[in-house]
Amino acid sequence: MHSQKPQKIDLNDEYPCPCRRRGRLVPIALTDAFGCNRCQQIFVVQDSGHSIEQLSTNYPYKRVWRWNGNQWITVNPNNLSRGYVPLTLLLIFGLVFLLLVTTLQSPLSSSVTFRVIAALALSMMLVFMLWLACRRY
Repeated sequence: MHSQKPQKIDLNDEYPCPCRRRGRLVPIALTDAFGCNRCQQIFVVQDSGHSIEQLSTNYPYKRVWRWNGNQWITVNPNNLSRGYVPLTLLLIFGLVFLLLVTTLQSPLSSSVTFRVIAALALSMMLVFMLWLACRRY
């Protein structure tokens, strides 16, 4: 059984394509890159030779893999962004709490309803923006 520990990628060796099982990654001469003979994708060696990154026209959606000696393991480059989700949610709920507390302390009852609706609408917009931001990853 092969280990799950990432191995350094040999630039002179061939590997199976991580996108499609039937393709083979062939080294591209004079570069630190591989090309698939089946799907025509180009993969650049990254991280001191321990991972490959798929070059594509959709740059926000880059995919990265590590070789463990037997197969490609998908690397999630968005670990940093996951740490911001709880912080963002805490900030949104804190803001909504402050808006509601200041709204309920107002003496006029007619403007209280408007302020509560405005606070809820603002909080829904913030949650929607968070959902859109997290959806990209």
